[in-house]
Amino acid sequence: MNSALEFLKANRVFHLATVDGTQARVRPFGFVMQRNDRLYMCTGKAKNVYKQMKKHPDIEISAMGADNTWLRVSGHIEFDDSRDTKVQAFEEAPMLLQIYPKGADDENYVTFYFTEAKATLYSFTEAPKELPLL
Repeated sequence: MNSALEFLKANRVFHLATVDGTQARVRPFGFVMQRNDRLYMCTGKAKNVYKQMKKHPDIEISAMGADNTWLRVSGHIEFDDSRDTKVQAFEEAPMLLQIYPKGADDENYVTFYFTEAKATLYSFTEAPKELPLL
């Protein structure tokens, strides 16, 4: 894999970790896209993950590859509530309409992106390797 985005697209389920007080919280995610030279994901504003990221915008995601490599991306995120970004997300992943049936006009739906991040690819047999996000 040449970038974190390629790895995440090839391994569709990744886990996102947030901080909730003094407790770590992890949950599966499956959507990622590139926009404006940034790595984007999405969530719902009513979810605890959104509230946790608003309070503590430093997160980490991790995905496991079929070849026993795994990716870890750690960094700071910001939210993007623009309609254009939402339109792109629904064009790239129409299955999101099952969760957010109003599409780009769903006020609960929000995208977010890394403003700064470090992506590292790990293996049981090789030294860790830094990857670009895109």
